Amino acid sequence: MKTWTPKKGEVERKWYVIDAKDKVLGRVATETARILRGKHKPQFAPHMDTGDFVIIINASKVRLTGKKLQQKMYHRHSNYPGGLKSTRADTMLREKPERMFRLAVRGMLPKNTLGRAQLTKLKIYADETHPHAAQQPEIHQF
Repeated sequence: MKTWTPKKGEVERKWYVIDAKDKVLGRVATETARILRGKHKPQFAPHMDTGDFVIIINASKVRLTGKKLQQKMYHRHSNYPGGLKSTRADTMLREKPERMFRLAVRGMLPKNTLGRAQLTKLKIYADETHPHAAQQPEIHQF
């Protein structure tokens, strides 16, 4: 018996909305990464992009456990000498909550072109409004 693999045209994509209000960042990120990869579908293939689109709303109202708001640091580098910039989690949550979510989900996806393609299906918004009503997204509870 041969192993069945989905064809590119056979993959049906859905849109899901996840409300991150009062939820823990890591829990939302793992569920988001699972949907983006397509692991919730029976036709999952690790070498193909079989995942769905995910819209995260209320990203600025997410929770972090423990002392992460004061102790967790986000680093980026400009590739110039002395170009390391560090930001605390509370500052990042206040100023750029979308970037905080994107970094959390990106770390859970494959580190190759497939993972980068899957990350393009993630849409993050700091408040409740989003411009994707025409796609008729389903509310995802977990």
